[in-house]
Amino acid sequence: MSKKIFSEKEIKLLSANKYVKSVSSKGITYTDEMKHVFIAERKKGKFARDIFEECGFDVEVLGIKRIKSASDRWQKAFNENGISRLRDTRAENSGRPRERELSLEEKNARLEAQINLLKAENELLKKIRFAERGMRKLTLPPSQKFILIRSVIEKYQLENMVSYLCEVAGVSRSGYYNYFSEKSQKQRELKDEKDEVVKELILKAFHFKGRKKGARQIKMTLAGQFGVVYNLKRIRRIMKKYTIICPIRKANPYRRMMKATQEHRVVPNLLNREFKQDVPGKVLLTDITYLFYGKGQKAYLSTIKDGSTNEILAYHVSDRITMDLATDTLLKLKKNRNFKKAKDSLIHSDQGTHYTHPDFQKLVKKLGLRQSMSRRGNCWDNAPQESFFGHFKDETYIKPCTTLEELKREIKQYMIYYNHYRYQWNLKKMTPVQYRDHLLNAA
Repeated sequence: MSKKIFSEKEIKLLSANKYVKSVSSKGITYTDEMKHVFIAERKKGKFARDIFEECGFDVEVLGIKRIKSASDRWQKAFNENGISRLRDTRAENSGRPRERELSLEEKNARLEAQINLLKAENELLKKIRFAERGMRKLTLPPSQKFILIRSVIEKYQLENMVSYLCEVAGVSRSGYYNYFSEKSQKQRELKDEKDEVVKELILKAFHFKGRKKGARQIKMTLAGQFGVVYNLKRIRRIMKKYTIICPIRKANPYRRMMKATQEHRVVPNLLNREFKQDVPGKVLLTDITYLFYGKGQKAYLSTIKDGSTNEILAYHVSDRITMDLATDTLLKLKKNRNFKKAKDSLIHSDQGTHYTHPDFQKLVKKLGLRQSMSRRGNCWDNAPQESFFGHFKDETYIKPCTTLEELKREIKQYMIYYNHYRYQWNLKKMTPVQYRDHLLNAA
């Protein structure tokens, strides 16, 4: 065979010849018609070079060696087996099996496999959409998609369709096989064992003092009570993994705010939302909320909260919403030995009738406190107190109480827990009492 290499220009020239089937830089394939013409003309005594020139070939482009090689090959094949031997049979003898007509059983098997594939694809997509809907439209993690793919493959016996189903689910085939490898399974088992240990500690913090908590509360309780420090993301991951659910505060659309009177007893808003003044006993917040318990029974809770430390300084529970509810809370504040009034301290409330009443205002002056009130109908002016009632209702067990005495015991236990054991993120992760002492020592 000639070692001549065709240039791009020569390849283009040769490809234009009707007797050429294909051409590359190193070789050329002629049509069966060219071979037949060549044999016919050779019988007439013509030379190979002349035959190629008559067929439109440039001898200098092809090269004498390539022409001689082709002519010898074709002549030998013709002499051995005649004209039929000159056919190009490479495509027929490529090693690929010839197509044959399928039997009825084979056709049914193929159709069944196609139907199973469509079913598997449909089921996989449904499962992924359903799972993501439960996650509030977040993307399903690849690990869960791998599990869904395997379940579908096992159900419809589609072991050879892993690549296709991975493409449908939007994950990699290598990731699928890696996830179910022996090494990965051992790593997951080891991780699960560690997570079980962490889960037990988180549950202890979650149920500490019988009050359910969120991730931040758990983090602070672990550090404050158990001396264990965990990353907040880790705590949230474990809570999600083991479905440890904390109560979520919800807005109450039926909350009624007391309408203030138009009398002269309404006082101006001296606080102006400056709740945090880092001085214990300077800003006092008060309000009243209703509590439903037992079988439709109703009680009322009045509290006084320190705006700087969030500590509940005094509270009073009653089954009647009389003036005594507010004034008795003030008297309990007076009896609190841990309460030390700061300079220019004030008590802030809404414009409810209890706080605009002359008896309440006289007692406030007697205690040496200034009085401040929220603007009319504006709950944000007393937001920390409203926030406390929201957490209180989420974290206490009010409804199971059957009597007023039982309700009072539950409230007392919660107030102790809240002041001494409930860590708060915005108090440098301290409890209200710890933060109060911290401010006093820093002064």
